[in-house]
Amino acid sequence: MEILRNVSVDWIGKKWYFFGLTWVLFGLGVIGFLYHRSTGGFAMGIDFRGGTVVNLKFNQTPSVDQIRKALKPETVGSTIIQRFGRPAENAVIVRMETVLQKGRNVDETRKTLELMLRQTFDPEHLKTTLIDFNNVGIPTVAKALLDTDPEKLAGRGKSAEDIQRYYQELAAALIGYRDKTGGGIVSSLDVLKNVEGATPALIEGMRPNFFTGPFALVGNRSVGAVVGSDLRNRAALAVGLSFLGMLVYIGFRFKPIYGVGAIIALFHDIAITLGLFALTQKEITLTVIAALLTLTGYSVNDTIVVFDRVRENLRTMRKDSLGTVLNLSINQTLSRTIMTSGMTFLSVFALLVFGGEVLSGFSFALTVGIIIGTYSSIAIASPIVEWWYRFAERKAKR
Repeated sequence: MEILRNVSVDWIGKKWYFFGLTWVLFGLGVIGFLYHRSTGGFAMGIDFRGGTVVNLKFNQTPSVDQIRKALKPETVGSTIIQRFGRPAENAVIVRMETVLQKGRNVDETRKTLELMLRQTFDPEHLKTTLIDFNNVGIPTVAKALLDTDPEKLAGRGKSAEDIQRYYQELAAALIGYRDKTGGGIVSSLDVLKNVEGATPALIEGMRPNFFTGPFALVGNRSVGAVVGSDLRNRAALAVGLSFLGMLVYIGFRFKPIYGVGAIIALFHDIAITLGLFALTQKEITLTVIAALLTLTGYSVNDTIVVFDRVRENLRTMRKDSLGTVLNLSINQTLSRTIMTSGMTFLSVFALLVFGGEVLSGFSFALTVGIIIGTYSSIAIASPIVEWWYRFAERKAKR
């Protein structure tokens, strides 16, 4: 299907306008980088600079100021608090610059965070000996049920192994209901009656030992500075190797200058996209690196489509100049380029608008990258090839 017919744009003749636009975009990125140079130019994510990421869930809509107050700056350093998901889910992600897990195990880190949050959101249970059902795992629940035996299985002649297996499976079902149906939190013990196998006797037997707190620490992970440096080096290596592989492939399939043109266009795409990240100070995470790698493949695919049509046209247009052949090839593939890039753009733009904060960096990189990548395939890669052949021709004449 073609949405454009008989296109006859002189793309090569307008190359200096395109190069000018490229320098303007590149300059904006440099300005953004220099303006924020005190923080390294880019807003690096927790995976790169080290720190702690905490996922929280609340029974009611939380106050960001209260969360910031609970996570004391003198203990955790500066924090970035963001809501994500649907508003009704009351889910929050907290990024802290301090690596809380340093020198501790996971349980100690979790208890530290839980204590800080409880001082603000649940002070009445600050010194309680009861178990917060929303912040424990299967082993804790299974042990409590086994110790209290709310179903009175021991009096029914059940063996110790059967009792242990029964409460272990029941604890797994209760926690599974909390995590899957409740999204990590339940409002009261009464809702557990919906769990298969949970009898009224079980629920009543749990009340003296359990309570349901107003928040749940769904997950936390720490990334140290050494790990962050290693991830950064691996990300750079991954991008570099992908560029090298594409250069070899395009140079082998076409001619070396075509590979050089495609790689320069790729550098153009990555540099401008990263420049916009520096300008907007959107956080660069591993998902953004994944988006950049996706962008390199997508952009070079557009370039190869144009170059493939150039190779076909060169066989039948031997007397025409390379600029004429390049213009014709770009115009012939323009409809396909717009259809493919346009549909992909609509998808990633929807992610950018409706995907929430968690997908913001990923979708922003792809949205910007698809626009810049499509532009570079037409306005950067092809003019570079044309310029090289004109340069080689003038050199041969001299």
